Amino acid sequence: MIGVAWPDGSQWELRHLCLDLNGTLALDGVLLPGVAEALRDLGQDLEIHLLTAGTHGGLDEVESKLGLQAVPIGRGPEKEAYVAQLGAERCVAVGNGRNDAAMLRRARLGVAVLGPEGLAADAAQAADIVVADILTGLALLRHPLRMVATLRP
Repeated sequence: MIGVAWPDGSQWELRHLCLDLNGTLALDGVLLPGVAEALRDLGQDLEIHLLTAGTHGGLDEVESKLGLQAVPIGRGPEKEAYVAQLGAERCVAVGNGRNDAAMLRRARLGVAVLGPEGLAADAAQAADIVVADILTGLALLRHPLRMVATLRP
């Protein structure tokens, strides 16, 4: 669990990290450099969920490198329902595509990633925070005060 203490005294207890694969963690089905290491570190504190339509293939290799089994989900409403089923108030969702927008909006914290594949405008509008790359987005979870600084009213 990762706790985020807010200036008003409230607290977030984040337990799940729901991640889109292609365009967010990977480009053309290949993990981006540094992603596997960052997720291994975060896996000590969060349950990691890899959600993907498998557009580019290579899923077996990605699963092996991450030590995770992907959940085959490609459509936006299915991703949103997955986050809701976990308990949206305990979830961080990270993605870049149009089909990620609903889960970004539904999760306690939605992080949209502008990566080499681009960022859908719908995802950017649905997110709480937009980051320049996946490693910056994952680092927010290791440094919660960055979230507080960005999202404080």
